Amino acid sequence: MTVESRRLDGNAAAGRLADVFAFDATVARTRCGGCGTTAPLGAHHVYADAPGMVVRCLVCEAVVLRIVRTPGHTWLDMSGTAALDIPDGDPS
Repeated sequence: MTVESRRLDGNAAAGRLADVFAFDATVARTRCGGCGTTAPLGAHHVYADAPGMVVRCLVCEAVVLRIVRTPGHTWLDMSGTAALDIPDGDPS
């Protein structure tokens, strides 16, 4: 199985991220800690075939975040995210 055949877009993480955030995280803009690319989380690459879900930068493939569910817990590692820009819903 190739890397490309396992790759999903960032929207595949929407359900799991909805358990953590009170907003649509796929529209939040993340800045990659590796290369500085800023893009909506939904544009990044997701790999969901591991014990957890891994979100990688669409440019450099650095790990932007990991989310893992265990019995009674959800673990979120955002150490690869330099910044998270969350739209406030007010278009003005």
